Amino acid sequence: TNIVQCATTIHPPSGISSVCESCFPLGSRIISRVAYFIDYQSGLIPMFSTIQPARASVVNRIFTPRVAFQNVGRGSLSRLPPCRRALIIGIWHGEPRESRFQPLNHSVKYSSTVAHAATEKCFVTTPVYYVNDKPHIGHVYTSTVADVYARFQQNMGKDVFFLTGTDEHGLKVEQSAEKRGVRTQQLADENSAFFREVMDDMNISYTSFIRTTDTSHKVQVRHLIEVLLQKGFIYLGTFEGWYDDGQEEYYTETKAKEIDYKSPISGKDLTRSSEENYYFKLSAFQDQLLSFHVDNPTFLTPTARRNEIINRLEEGLSDIPVSRTSFTWGIPMPGDDSHVIYVWIDALLNYITALNLGTESLGTEAESNFHSKEGLKGYWPASLHVMAKEISWFHAVIWPALLLALELPLPERVHAHGFWIREGKKMSKSLGNFVDLEVMKRFSDHYGLDGFRYYLLTEGPVGSQDANFSAARVHDVYSTDLANTLGNCLSRTTAMICKYYGEGAIPSEISSAGKRITWEGFDWPTLTAEAAADAMRHIEALELPKATSAAISLVTRVDLFISETAPFRMAKDELKAEELGAVLYQCLEALRIACVLLEPIVPEKMKEVGASMDLGSGPLETKVKWGGLRPGDKVKKMNIFPRVPALDDRGFPV
Repeated sequence: TNIVQCATTIHPPSGISSVCESCFPLGSRIISRVAYFIDYQSGLIPMFSTIQPARASVVNRIFTPRVAFQNVGRGSLSRLPPCRRALIIGIWHGEPRESRFQPLNHSVKYSSTVAHAATEKCFVTTPVYYVNDKPHIGHVYTSTVADVYARFQQNMGKDVFFLTGTDEHGLKVEQSAEKRGVRTQQLADENSAFFREVMDDMNISYTSFIRTTDTSHKVQVRHLIEVLLQKGFIYLGTFEGWYDDGQEEYYTETKAKEIDYKSPISGKDLTRSSEENYYFKLSAFQDQLLSFHVDNPTFLTPTARRNEIINRLEEGLSDIPVSRTSFTWGIPMPGDDSHVIYVWIDALLNYITALNLGTESLGTEAESNFHSKEGLKGYWPASLHVMAKEISWFHAVIWPALLLALELPLPERVHAHGFWIREGKKMSKSLGNFVDLEVMKRFSDHYGLDGFRYYLLTEGPVGSQDANFSAARVHDVYSTDLANTLGNCLSRTTAMICKYYGEGAIPSEISSAGKRITWEGFDWPTLTAEAAADAMRHIEALELPKATSAAISLVTRVDLFISETAPFRMAKDELKAEELGAVLYQCLEALRIACVLLEPIVPEKMKEVGASMDLGSGPLETKVKWGGLRPGDKVKKMNIFPRVPALDDRGFPV
């Protein structure tokens, strides 16, 4: 029998209270478990084992085989599945070798002996948006934040799958259709198409648009619920308590009393409810979820959301309904058509049904065919779920519990941003302060789509605080950062090159002696490297205002450089021809790097810049290295962010 020995990377916890007997120590903090694969010809069942030491996070990107998914629908929940990705560090035949371990580090360069996918995968999602009403600034903002992250990861050279879509079942959709006097499916079709159109108009670069009325999704949801039924995680019971009609969320008497029997989102009264439901045993995961959030501080961001969730988890968990009987617009429960699956369970499962993870059968035949059918499954677990804060509980507690029950790996990160408000008040149609599609279109037409997008990303509620939408701030941000800084600096630099050098030929920073010409206080290779590192770190952390600030600060540094070196005066002195060329090269090269950093933020405008000068090729880390511009290549004069007058709060001229 041939034996293949594999070692997996372990991301060790700060302390380990217990380790299974088959684990062995490697140093004071590193542990591993050796797994063996038995040759199929031996007639034995291939086996693979992973460990979950107490409070350890085991990274789980395992490339061959993807056994993390072979347990879907069978076996007991004996361990907390991993939430991070793992790499197989070595695969070899013969005698055991020393296992190699390292912290999770995306900058690590792997040798040819490492078994890994050609391109690292990255799965980014928005929520599926509810189709009972039209899109608004909240939907656009969430999608834009996710879009920036997806574009950034793609620029980093990763294989990105970006998912968005629409949530089309539930009582509110049924009621909205009744009010309009149309079939529910017709309403869902119309509004889903509208959401998709808005995503396209707002230049959201999604890979796939899922609808929860898709046949594939419905079939997989029924299968996954059947798995949970068979595993004993779902049972029939009766709910007595309170219901938030707007959020379609249940509350116990105790919790309803704490919030004064009013919806924490809409402020409307909760409805007393008594209904027979199927329940999911959420309470069974109380300790695991609490330990998980305590031990994984980067899973739920920003930190304020994590603290809120931990506080609620410490109060204890109750089992939750997963079906309804008071309406019919939904996916029928397996084996009981009198119940439809609760809309939130239906919606959450879209993240794995979109990747066809709910298609596995319960038998060994499906397992044997698993690898040939993997397809999109390699993108799980999700790298990032982006949403607004009101649904963080569903994504940080209920969703992980469902995945634990299904024995699937947990997402790497959930980010729940704040709300857009106006003049300190929550936006609502009744107050007339809502930023709807018509208002957004007027702003994006006036400032350009990327100009408006830049405002949303730099002033938006990406962190724990809500953000105030202000027409005055839209104008100030556009004028200051884009028109007067980036746009003006690109314009004056390219204008000087086109004026002083034939047909806009880019000059050189190298002297006739073969050395770079430099100026004290302007070490551009270092300055640009620091700005690039800052911008990339901040985008990875979804600190988008800081990311844009890193790029724009580089541009302001170029402005200062022009002021101090005065190239327009150098141009009048033939003895300073080399210095003039070096100044203009360094200005344009620094601007090129700033523009590369801004590509995920203002993608269409950076395409315009790319049409006027070469922004470079390859992954982001290559493109931001100093020296990308080649002397002699041509550049055109640019005017990408023209100055415009201000608008009022409804998007009309002042």
